[in-house]
Amino acid sequence: MNSLKIRQMLNKVPEVTIYFWIIKVLCTTVGETAADYLNETLHFGLTGTSLVMSVLLLVVLFFQFKAKKYTPSLYWLAVVLLSIVGTLITDLLSDKLGVPLQTTTIVFSIALVLTFAVWYVFEKTLSVHSIVTTRREAFYWLAILFTFALGTAAGDLSAEKLGLGYLTSLFIFAGLIVAISVAYFVTKRVLTVNHKYQPAIAILAFWLAYILTRPLGASIGDFLSQARADGGLGLGATATSAIFLVTILGLVVYLTLTRKDEIHPEVAEKVKW
Repeated sequence: MNSLKIRQMLNKVPEVTIYFWIIKVLCTTVGETAADYLNETLHFGLTGTSLVMSVLLLVVLFFQFKAKKYTPSLYWLAVVLLSIVGTLITDLLSDKLGVPLQTTTIVFSIALVLTFAVWYVFEKTLSVHSIVTTRREAFYWLAILFTFALGTAAGDLSAEKLGLGYLTSLFIFAGLIVAISVAYFVTKRVLTVNHKYQPAIAILAFWLAYILTRPLGASIGDFLSQARADGGLGLGATATSAIFLVTILGLVVYLTLTRKDEIHPEVAEKVKW
């Protein structure tokens, strides 16, 4: 009976479309600016902000796991909160405990690799087209949490510790994402005859791009919100967070109404990555 229920469970995550990547970058930007807003503007403090946002995240994930299918509003709310919590974890380690950003970058890289390894050992796939069981969904969200924490550490390391600045870091991470995309499509064309390695290449390209959108979004958020004296445009955390949250809300409402990013069961059967 349990196996039957597992097979009938619809995919819990959205299809990877242009909407997916736009909202993902917006969520990562909000994660950076919202954490700063709560911590500095509202004076929650780093620890207080972390506790509040972690509790909210657990509540949202509870309902996300209880859901039987992909719901745009619930899914993207979880992503926004994961982005904020991932940022706060890195900030707590570096600002509160004094752990160097080089160390946190390495530690979260290892944690992410281990998550993927255990996920693959149990499920034999890392495909986002097959999140149809509770265990797969748990691996999926854990991996996303580590991508946010890793992306925050890498972004801060690049922009602040290495002194590259927000705008330069923005172009570097955007360039890396473009390079990955180009490499994926070129490799896909080259391997048209031999389909054996295409699924693995697609999965690798997806997760690399997913990781890099975190520091990209953080660089955008910092560039827009930070003072001009610090290399930003000086919009402030409040205005930047509001702009991006409204944009996310508009896109999520659109996807809820049109259902353009649902992974239909017949598509999931055909796409094995």
